[in-house]
Amino acid sequence: MNSSVLLRFFKSRKLSYIIGFVFMFAASFIQTLFPKVLGNAVDLMKNNGFEPGQVLTQVLWMVLIAAVVFICTFLWRNIIIANGRNLECYIREELYRHFLKLSPGFFSSRKTGDLIAYAINDISAVRMTFGPATAMSFNGIVICISSVYFMFASVSPSLTLLTLSPLPFIILLMLFSGRKVQTRFRIVQNQFGAVSDRVQENISGIRVIKAYVQERSEMERFSELSSRMKQGNLDLIKVSAALPAMIEFGFAVCFVMNLMFGGRMVLRGEISIGDFVAFNGYLSLIVSPIVSIGRIVTIFQRGMASLGRLNDILRVQPEITDLPHAVRVQPEGAMELRQLTFCYEGSDAPALRDISLVLPKGRTLGIIGRTGSGKSTLASLLFRFFNVEPGHILLDGRDINDYALDPLREGLGVVPQDTFVFAASVKDNIVLFKDGYTDADVQHAAALSQIAGSIGEFPDGYDTMLGERGVNLSGGQKQRLAIARALIRKPAILILDDALSAVDAVTEGQILNSLRQTRKGKSNILISHRVSGIMEADEIIVLDKGRIAERGTHEQLLKKGGMYYDIYTEQLDEGEVC
Repeated sequence: MNSSVLLRFFKSRKLSYIIGFVFMFAASFIQTLFPKVLGNAVDLMKNNGFEPGQVLTQVLWMVLIAAVVFICTFLWRNIIIANGRNLECYIREELYRHFLKLSPGFFSSRKTGDLIAYAINDISAVRMTFGPATAMSFNGIVICISSVYFMFASVSPSLTLLTLSPLPFIILLMLFSGRKVQTRFRIVQNQFGAVSDRVQENISGIRVIKAYVQERSEMERFSELSSRMKQGNLDLIKVSAALPAMIEFGFAVCFVMNLMFGGRMVLRGEISIGDFVAFNGYLSLIVSPIVSIGRIVTIFQRGMASLGRLNDILRVQPEITDLPHAVRVQPEGAMELRQLTFCYEGSDAPALRDISLVLPKGRTLGIIGRTGSGKSTLASLLFRFFNVEPGHILLDGRDINDYALDPLREGLGVVPQDTFVFAASVKDNIVLFKDGYTDADVQHAAALSQIAGSIGEFPDGYDTMLGERGVNLSGGQKQRLAIARALIRKPAILILDDALSAVDAVTEGQILNSLRQTRKGKSNILISHRVSGIMEADEIIVLDKGRIAERGTHEQLLKKGGMYYDIYTEQLDEGEVC
């Protein structure tokens, strides 16, 4: 974990942590007074003619110690464990904020299930480490130090050294096992990410799986991943389960040595029976923390493994950021491309080559081309989803890199090819969870996108809840809903990236007619594989293998008899152009 994230949290909660640890130290220290008082009571009762009042005083002291330990333990556990939960929430929000800052290219190279594992399992492991586990470690250390001190000072240094001689071996065993736990837990977390990703992917693609009768093969692939995760957990359990048992065995040896040597010392009169009872009480106090520390080492190492995984993510810096001199203004609609060439990372062939064009404010540009010609890449570059060299894209005469990201994107509206619908109400999907839009604004945007009629047929109208990714909508309804989402913002530049591919020709014509009437004075970029979607544009460019092959109006391009003409006649024969 980025240390600054943890430090910020601990600084914001330092007072509650201080109070919690004060109560914890108090409970730990006071608890170690109990064996001594018990030993005194035993010695008093051993003497002939002891006074019951003296024994009663010792009993009252034991009751008081138990009550104070209960109160202090209750308080520190509530404070520290609550802070652990607050830490979990804080880190999860920081991780989510970090995800939102990262560039789209990051998510193209990462699996969704693995990212979900970071936000759930890894953060939970960190919470256990820096919450209950850390507190229990300090609690156990205080009890052990106090108990060993009283064993030395109040009973017998020689007996203490003999009895606790196996402890160094136990500590070495804990350190050795802890390293193995960390390594194996990291493997388990990676396998959990792979399983989560497979489940998420299969649920999202369940229709394809059923359509191609792939249930059996997908089950076999999932079973293989699940078996790997099971084996990883079993390898982890072999280490983590053995550690407490070995610690308890070590302490069994300690008790045997105490019984042998301590019993002889009582018989010789070197220590009293009460001292022997107290010594056993201190030894019993040490057992529980050390065994707990053995479990805590496992938890701690798991947390450190998760910490390393989270570090890997938090160290990733967004590729697209605001420049120091970035201006916080929205573009007004004029666009110019100057010899724009762009190549995706890891690809040798440029997606766009030497693109130059001018789109004055209030005009409409149509872009057409075969699949893979670079149409969507151009739309992504306008939103700065990828870095562009300075001087190649200008908005209102200003380099696109000189714009701050938020106002730049707020001034643009896009309907991408892959239309995304949230599992929320129809209204929330149109306003995109933003306040400030009235019901009239929502209905007007829906009318312009020709989705209002469909919404009227929904059970609850605009309050109808949609399924995940809009599973209860048709492809055309999703696209029209996304168009309404873009239109309600009234952007300076509207980009429709093949956004009418799933609607029929009549609906397409109605939407384009609405755009011509309501988008006067604003710029539009219509990207389509169908001529009918762009034929009314002020200028049309034809992309081929990343280059502008042709440009002009619909009539001019038809007269040239080139690529555009071929596309037009082909679609005319197929009935896609009226």
